[in-house]
Amino acid sequence: MGLLRRLRDRLSRKDEPALEIDSPGLVVVAEAFDIAEADSAVLARSPDLRTADPAVLRHHLTLPPDQVERARELLAPDGWTLVPGEVSHALRVQVLTALSCAQERSRMASLAQRLGGDWIGWDALQVPHPSA
Repeated sequence: MGLLRRLRDRLSRKDEPALEIDSPGLVVVAEAFDIAEADSAVLARSPDLRTADPAVLRHHLTLPPDQVERARELLAPDGWTLVPGEVSHALRVQVLTALSCAQERSRMASLAQRLGGDWIGWDALQVPHPSA
């Protein structure tokens, strides 16, 4: 992609609303449910992911019902929203890098284990680019 197009795309995004965890039109653009696959490999094999743009990072966790509020308390200071369910989801908007994904994967796995649950995997969501 040329410099002029990147600049034009960036300027056109100023009119777009900020991405939220519940923005309409979100689609999965990357997913990591194989514990043996590196996050860098996940990002590299995800052609629809726009790495320069924010994405909703969504971690899938199983948590004991009596630990959901504790998980919410632990995640909230860092901007995470926890949506409880049979499979709970921890969501946050951020620009994804291999390092940030790996750090958050480790954090979520550790949190789930400490609370008697399990980390299942993560996926990333973005609104498709209008030119796509």
